[in-house]
This record gives sequence, C-alpha cells and structure tokens, in this order.
Amino acid sequence: MQKKIDDDGVENVISPSICKSKKKPKVLLGMSGGVDSSVSAVLLMEAGYDVIGATMQLWKNEEEGESGFSASYDAKRVCEKLKIPHYTLNCESDFQKNVVDDFINCYKCCKTPNPCVECNRYLKFGIFYQKALELGCDYIASGHYAKTEYSEEYKSYVIKKSKADKKDQTYFLYDIKKEVIPKILFPLENFENKEEIRAIAEKYDLQVAHKKDSQEVCFIADDNYGKFLTQKANLTPKPGNIVLKDGTILGTHKGLIYYTIGQRKGLGVSYKEPLYVLKLDEEKNEVIVGLEQDLYTNELQAEKLNFLLDIDLSKEIEVMAKVRYRAKEAKAILKINQDSKTIADVVFEESQRAITPGQSIVFYIDDVLLGGGKIKK
Repeated sequence: MQKKIDDDGVENVISPSICKSKKKPKVLLGMSGGVDSSVSAVLLMEAGYDVIGATMQLWKNEEEGESGFSASYDAKRVCEKLKIPHYTLNCESDFQKNVVDDFINCYKCCKTPNPCVECNRYLKFGIFYQKALELGCDYIASGHYAKTEYSEEYKSYVIKKSKADKKDQTYFLYDIKKEVIPKILFPLENFENKEEIRAIAEKYDLQVAHKKDSQEVCFIADDNYGKFLTQKANLTPKPGNIVLKDGTILGTHKGLIYYTIGQRKGLGVSYKEPLYVLKLDEEKNEVIVGLEQDLYTNELQAEKLNFLLDIDLSKEIEVMAKVRYRAKEAKAILKINQDSKTIADVVFEESQRAITPGQSIVFYIDDVLLGGGKIKK
C-alpha cells in the first residue's frame, strides 16, 4: 500500500493495483473501537477493499460495565458511519486459556509475561484469521504499526518495522505463524505519527477521532497487577525477606508477585545507596536486591523460539535485539543450541539493563523482523 495526499492535505493510503481490479478483495479488519483501527477501515476502503469490521470480545471489564464506551459499541458505530458490516466475535474462553492463564502462570513462576504477544499469536492473528477464512475473506488487517511486503532477498513475505518508530509494534508480532504473513494488511504502515491518523478520523467525522489510546494490559483496568492476581487469580502472596546478594537481610517483602526485575520504588528498605530488584528467588521466597550496576549483563538464554524468516540457523547470526518493548535495539550475536533447537544463547555487544525472565527478546536483521523468544535467564 502507498500514500497519497488528497485535496485536503491529508495523507491517505492507496494501492493502484487493487483499485484497478474488477473484483474487490475482501478483508476482515480487527477493530478495537479506537482511532487506529477505525482509520484503518477508511484507508482500506479507499484502497479498493471490501471491508468487514470485527471486534473480538476478549474480556468483560467489570469496572466499565455495559457502558456505551465499550470496544464493540464504538467499533460498530464507526462501521455504521462507513456503511460496512460489523461482527462481534465472542473469544472470551480462548482469551482466558491462552492469555490470562499464561499471565497468571508466569507470575506464579516469578516471571514477567507479555500478554500482548500471546494475544497476537493465538487470537488476533490465529483465531481471527480462521474466522476470516470462514467468511471468505482474502486478507485480515489490523491497526498495528507495522509493515508487510514481499522480500526478494528472503523470497517470502516479511514483517518490517513501521515508519512510526516510537509506536512501532513489531516487537509484539514475532510469535505469529509465518504462514499467515502474506495474508496480513497493516493500513497504518506508512504513517509516522498519531496526528496524521486523527486528522483522517476528523475528516470522516468519526466519533473516536480523539479517543485516548487503550492501556497496555486490557484485562487489568486500573493497572494494578497485584490486585488482579490476588482477587481474580486467587494467588495468595507469601511475605519473605528482602536480601542483598551476600544474603544480608534488609527487610521483608509482601509477596513476590508485587516485584519485578529493575524495580526501585516500593521496596520499603533503607540502604546507603539506591537499591534495585535483581532477582526473585522462588525457592527461598526472597527478593534479592543490589546496586544499579548489578542490573547489567550482556548474556541471556531464550526459549520458546519462533522465527519468521527461512535462514540458516545452524550458524551464529548478527542481529539487532530488544529485551523489552521500550528498550533500544542493541547489536548482538544469536546462536541456536543445535542439540535442542529450542534454546538460543544471545551475547550483546554492550550490556543490557534489567534483563527479565518471561519477557520477550525480539530479533531484527536491518528493519526486518527475524523472530524472537522468551527470556529464560
């Protein structure tokens, strides 16, 4: 898809080859009720696609209740405005099984999960794709900031980073099935900032033009992980010791679920220098703390690997890697364990801060998404 400037000075996406085709390709667009996916519907229509909107009902937000601001309600209003069909897909049980339960189990094992990664793999680019096939669609689409295109170098369709560097979401897409990539459209791939998106929404008088972006974890309304884990997941926090690396006891913690690697605030202990969480010891039920320099290391092991490119994984690969979504990419050497094929050793050129078990490490070659895995240690 390519951009053009319309008479109002607003950038829109078009695809000349699609516009000239006699039969409109049909696309199922995932709509969250936000401005990104709503404008995606506009852009796809302008590009000549036959668009069907669909909202996945994933989780009942009790604090939001049945108010008119629900995702499905807003998405349906946009579709009515654009005169395209809209469906609500009940995926609550699949979301519970593949996303929420994984989230809870990670915290039980003292790991910090990435629920958006699981949701993309199993729901948004898994079950949603199967639904698109049932509806006779040629493509699926979403409002993610990412890009797909055919690569002559890799002789396949690839996912590439978005032009909107600060909002690029390819980090969360590494674990989808590569067979689906040729069927994915990202209408926002060429937009560089949110103001452009909101301008299009205003032009089409969409009521979501200035709707705030959704929070990172959709099933934790108040961003209070501890409250969710104790009240909704029935986890009982067990108090224990906060200790230095040498075993010196500094105080007590209120339960391991309330802490994560790199945390500084809320430790409740005093020391001559600022302290940070270095490790959660599940066996001893201890929070191990130390100085900020103790957070840095240049090596890690990754598991549950998924690769989106067909390249030789038997040799060391020079990559750019991210150890969390907000982290900067860093040069690293990726080496797959040839015995298990499921473990990778990663050595960074420069030490990385607060590498956290359970988080995703994602690999790039230039601006192409290679794949990734879960940080093991």
